[in-house]
Amino acid sequence: MARPEPTPRRSRARALRYALWFLVAAVLALMILVFALGRKEVGDAMSGPAYGGPFQLVDQRGAPVTEAVLRGRPTALFFGFTHCPDVCPTTLYELAGYQKALKADGRDLNIVFVTVDPARDTPEILRTYVGALSDDVTALTGDDAQVEAMLKSYGIYFKKVPQGADYTMDHTASVLLLDRTGALRGTIAFGEDPATAKLKLERLGA
Repeated sequence: MARPEPTPRRSRARALRYALWFLVAAVLALMILVFALGRKEVGDAMSGPAYGGPFQLVDQRGAPVTEAVLRGRPTALFFGFTHCPDVCPTTLYELAGYQKALKADGRDLNIVFVTVDPARDTPEILRTYVGALSDDVTALTGDDAQVEAMLKSYGIYFKKVPQGADYTMDHTASVLLLDRTGALRGTIAFGEDPATAKLKLERLGA
């Protein structure tokens, strides 16, 4: 028996279904393309170059340290000096608190403190200074030329300011946030909202 010829209404319905299937397939293809490109951009960003330059300093135990100390773990990198009256002790105290809270949540945070005052901040002084805060803080010093070269390569402002018969140091007060590859992912400003700072650190280790 011969099949009945399709009516114009049936033909239009079939054409409409085909058009809808084609549209859905095109949208899916576009979404896959956008996702793939997005993943590539994120991957490119995450594999970006490490921040700063190579350096050779010593830690609070007198052991030689290079830029490798800033690799392999999410890192909060802070610059200051032990004679600092408020910014430095406050910042390091807060970082140690964040580190403890993150560790309780199964997260990791590397804290590295670099002195801007190597003339006074010997390894022994630094060991006592950071030891009162956490067992997992690395403090770095070296001779004047080594420290100055490191500070400049990381874009850190520092200036010796006479203060009577003594002196103090002006310096960058922000904490640099580096991912596991050593790439810069953000900063924490001095006095920043604690909830915002903790969120930044959580994202840093994500």
